[in-house]
Amino acid sequence: MGGAEGTPARGGAAGGPQPSSAQGLLDVLGVAAVVLDADGRIVLWSPQAEKLLGYTAEEALGQYAAHLLVAEENFGWVVDLFERVMSTGAWSGEFPVRHKDGSRRVLEFRNMRLLDDRGDYYALGLATDQATLRRVERDLALSVRLVDQSPIGLAVVGTDLRYVGVNAALERLDGLSAEQHKGRRVAEVLSFADAEAVEEAMRTVLDSGVPLLDRQLVGRTPADPDTDHAWSVSLHRLEDVGGRVLGLAISVIDVTDRHRAATEAERARDRLALVADASVRIGTTLDLEQTARELADVAVPELADVAAVDLLDTVLEGRPGRIAADGPAVIRALAVAAAYPTVAVRAADPPGEPAHYSADRLVTRCVRTARPVMVAEVDDAALSCIARDRHSAELLAESGLHSYLAVPLIARGEVLGALDLKRARNPYPFTEDDALLASELAARAAVCIDNARLFRRQRETALTLQRSLLPETPSHLVGLEVASRYQPAGAGSEVGGDWFDIIPMDDGRTALVVGDVMGSGINSATTMGRLRTATQTLSRLTLDPAEVLRHLDEITAGLEPSLATCVYAVYDPHRAQCCLCTAGHPPPVLIRAGEGPRLLDLPTGAPLGVGGVPFRDVTTELAPGDRLVFYTDGLVETRDQDIDTRLYRLLDLLRTPDPTLEDTCDRLLRELRNGGNQDDVALLVARVRSPSDRLSTSGPA
Repeated sequence: MGGAEGTPARGGAAGGPQPSSAQGLLDVLGVAAVVLDADGRIVLWSPQAEKLLGYTAEEALGQYAAHLLVAEENFGWVVDLFERVMSTGAWSGEFPVRHKDGSRRVLEFRNMRLLDDRGDYYALGLATDQATLRRVERDLALSVRLVDQSPIGLAVVGTDLRYVGVNAALERLDGLSAEQHKGRRVAEVLSFADAEAVEEAMRTVLDSGVPLLDRQLVGRTPADPDTDHAWSVSLHRLEDVGGRVLGLAISVIDVTDRHRAATEAERARDRLALVADASVRIGTTLDLEQTARELADVAVPELADVAAVDLLDTVLEGRPGRIAADGPAVIRALAVAAAYPTVAVRAADPPGEPAHYSADRLVTRCVRTARPVMVAEVDDAALSCIARDRHSAELLAESGLHSYLAVPLIARGEVLGALDLKRARNPYPFTEDDALLASELAARAAVCIDNARLFRRQRETALTLQRSLLPETPSHLVGLEVASRYQPAGAGSEVGGDWFDIIPMDDGRTALVVGDVMGSGINSATTMGRLRTATQTLSRLTLDPAEVLRHLDEITAGLEPSLATCVYAVYDPHRAQCCLCTAGHPPPVLIRAGEGPRLLDLPTGAPLGVGGVPFRDVTTELAPGDRLVFYTDGLVETRDQDIDTRLYRLLDLLRTPDPTLEDTCDRLLRELRNGGNQDDVALLVARVRSPSDRLSTSGPA
């Protein structure tokens, strides 16, 4: 038998493929292989047998197995088992074996009979430590049970990132059977917007071995293809005991409810932030158009792609904003804003122009019912009720309009108009939550819009009164040429009490007056009118300027507002002199022919209405061509520059002569004023005529 052809080689095989360094389950179990001849002698002893039982191949080969490995009391038992294997062909079970160190080991055996090519029988025994086997069996059973019954979706993918197997939970999550998963990539099973990023993350874990934990993914499954779901996914690299990479283990937990709750909470925070932002950004001025633009700007892009603010024309005219049932409406668009360039803006009514809205227009319905009007999905029928005409409907369709919302602007119980919202690029239709948010914005903005509307009406009334009280340039002035301007404050500010007057006197003299009542609005304009009337009356008494201001001081103390500044000058063409007195007013500018402009050094005096402060006048000589420039502080005072800088700027501008006094007025206002000025300006420029015209009748140049 020994050395015969077909006889198992002693001590292991020589030559052939070299053993792999990789380890697997058999290595974990440490399965030993032992072959006995028909007499029970050991003819093959594997390295695992040496590791398991302690005997080297040299010590074991040729020995009777029973004498070497079995305790004496178990001889009969082992002989019976050996005979059973040689006669029946197989036996399996556990058997106590003696280790070289004398200890007793219980091994799990799988024994079978072998036949070689010469007809000789051998017994092959495969053995492993029973405790190790039981541990592996328990671990395997536990793993299988955990995988099969786990509520967490589990999957194994190979190194090619294709599914090898999935558990029942993942089958339910994905809506595909385990067989349908096999061989497919993750992106082929689930619809992810970032499928490439997911696979890249899987490759990173596969290469680095660093787990990826709790990455949230959003996508859709065959089980629910129309709804987004969210999952928490963790990736772990799988290796065998030898470190060979087998693939990835994927665990998937459905966190859709948590994701939706978090999304809704985030949306709620965004809505609160939008409302808070609106509180800050809307109503920064009392300018009606600016307030409307602020509302439209707040609405895009957070709430809509295109927003328009429409007001009833009757409201702007100061009449009640009521619309007859099933009747049309005249609406004036105040502002239109878009999140991006779009033809939808061209479909909107031009801001500032009145538009006739038919009864079936959705904006008309909104302001008539004082309730939001929402079309979640815009169709052709709805489009015709949104657009003002067929061309506008075509533009809106071209823009991609798919959802529409209009909410009323209501302040102090009165419907002012509507906030008109459209979505095109934003893929989501308007919802009831959007309608609530838009209504909240509209409610806050409507009060600001109404305040601006009421302010405009009051301002227009005050401005009308103010202009009606200002004088026309007299047609008969001796020795003087004059030009004047009155410019009210910007649209967002109240009209003040600035005024000027040019008063011809019986003896050929001319009184020049510029004043400024402190405060603004109708009261200031009224006080200004009273002071102007008093000034005209006092000037006819041929009083000195200081005496005139003393009387005006007493009159002002009884008015409301009760403070004003004023400069009063009397030009005497016969003496070529001008006598001036000021009450807390900016000093006039004197420009002598051939010389540079300078501020007249006059006693400042206290404002009118303070009382008890004496006034002093100053007389200055005037030659032909000399000019005097009177103005109110609105011309030179600003918030961002000090008064000295502004006065220097005024003098610098006056160094350049103009062809006419009218040109001088225009240039000063153009250079020193801007649209945001919050104060009125009264401006008066006088020039002494040449001797040949001294006694002639003259008007403005």
